[in-house]
Amino acid sequence: MANVIDVAHWRMGGITIEAVEDYVYNSLPARDAVLAEMEKEAAKNKVPIVGPAVGRILYQLAKMINAKTVFEMGSAIGYSTIWWARALPADGKVFYTDGDPKNAEKARKYFERAGVSKKIKVLTGDALELLSEQKQQFDIVFNDVDKEDYPRVFRLVPPSIRKGGLFITDNVLWSGKVATQKTPDKHTKAIQDFNTLLYHSPEFFTTILPIRDGVAVALKT
Repeated sequence: MANVIDVAHWRMGGITIEAVEDYVYNSLPARDAVLAEMEKEAAKNKVPIVGPAVGRILYQLAKMINAKTVFEMGSAIGYSTIWWARALPADGKVFYTDGDPKNAEKARKYFERAGVSKKIKVLTGDALELLSEQKQQFDIVFNDVDKEDYPRVFRLVPPSIRKGGLFITDNVLWSGKVATQKTPDKHTKAIQDFNTLLYHSPEFFTTILPIRDGVAVALKT
């Protein structure tokens, strides 16, 4: 069971009431030692990670489409990367990306301890540039970069996902600010524009899941 401190850390506010969020997180099975340590580090040092409820969604989605390749745009210390890697078969590959070499080095150590390092390719640099350099299509592209870049990501991503693959994006409800800010700041406006583009795209069938900070799941049709 998650403890009270963990639950408080995952609350985003503005999407679901606290009692519901507490129930969701208190209902989760305990994570293994590596993930639990990463969650504590994230809470202590304010590292942005998806958390265990969303991590389970990512794992499920990868399993549901029998994914073998995942490209992560923005991986931080590699928390979501481990969830992806554990969902993939032995010959699967997750492309980790982060602009900070220190994050990448820390992530490598976590990957080794979690026993998934052979499934992960670590790339450092701008995630959009790194994706544009790839010569393959992926089963899943996961978007968790700087929010003002979301519209650019939308324009870049479609050719990189196979038909029947998934384009998954974190933070699409932005603590509810996409609905409540009367004069949106640049981050909120970018997310609002991204959500509109995604829902109106003929290439994707999209649903926004109102869990944690909002997760958009878009199926490439």
